[in-house]
Amino acid sequence: MQISLTELADHLGAELLGDGDITITGVATLKDATSGEIAFLANESYRKQLSDSQASAVIVRPDDAESVAGSALVCDNPYLAFARTTHLFDNRSPAEVGVHPTAVIADSAVVGADCRIAANVVIGEHVELGEGCEIGPGTVIGDHCVLGTQCHLNANVTLYHDVTLGERVRIHSGTVIGADGFGFAPDQGRWVKIMQLGGVRIGNDVEIGANSCVDRGALGDTIIGDNVILDNHVQIAHNVELGDGTAAAAQAGVAGSTRLGKHCTLAGNAGVAGHLELCDGVFVAPKTVISKSITQAGGYATGTAQMPINEWRKSATRFRQLDSMARRIKDLEKQLKD
Repeated sequence: MQISLTELADHLGAELLGDGDITITGVATLKDATSGEIAFLANESYRKQLSDSQASAVIVRPDDAESVAGSALVCDNPYLAFARTTHLFDNRSPAEVGVHPTAVIADSAVVGADCRIAANVVIGEHVELGEGCEIGPGTVIGDHCVLGTQCHLNANVTLYHDVTLGERVRIHSGTVIGADGFGFAPDQGRWVKIMQLGGVRIGNDVEIGANSCVDRGALGDTIIGDNVILDNHVQIAHNVELGDGTAAAAQAGVAGSTRLGKHCTLAGNAGVAGHLELCDGVFVAPKTVISKSITQAGGYATGTAQMPINEWRKSATRFRQLDSMARRIKDLEKQLKD
């Protein structure tokens, strides 16, 4: 891919400062960029790299434009402009339209126009694939699944039965959608399985990373809203609802029947207990465990701050003494009052 800086500025709606005839052939960081590549400055801590960067052009905010030695594309949100630029230089090999001869597709399945179905794909009964879907090698789509237009399932994705995907859903390798939720009833020292009778409904423009799992509902469906992004190794339990625009980083997990509002964010290894409700706009810090419902937007964290391990050990000893210390303080306050 090659594009002139003028054409790229027009594509991004950015202001061009410098030579618009420069040909851009790739995207790189300020540190690693070479001639022909465009870089970006979105984090102020990297501003010191501007002077030494070999990039042919840099995407910057208006306040940083004068610090660029060469050409610049000026916009209010360089990180967003960078994201849109990467789409122009996507280096994945395009799949050919058609069905590989080793794919197994049920007679009752309906495959839309311009779909790309790779080797060893299995598509079950009464499945519906919208136009322009791409199904990677070894992927299995269970009975009665429905995929909207331009969905992309990478290699070895598994959809159990009764899973519905909206349009432009992207799911990465190893992910399982619609596995049984973790539902068991105790019976005199044994566990009796609760059959999971619901499904999974996923909205439009959702991306789910590798080796994640979205469980089917026990009764009713697990629901993922529009524009939700889930990182690798994320667990979404049965009957969870994720509001539009919600994001969960690696190893985050949401327990059963919990509802997250719109534009919530779970940082890495964060967890939310079951049967809770989080309002819109909640941010959960890394390794935080949410055990109560949240009704006010904002950031939430649990655990202790980072400290040297010897200090942590001393503090851990103090934690165990807090109850007795509180009782002694209460007794002293009573004595002072008397």
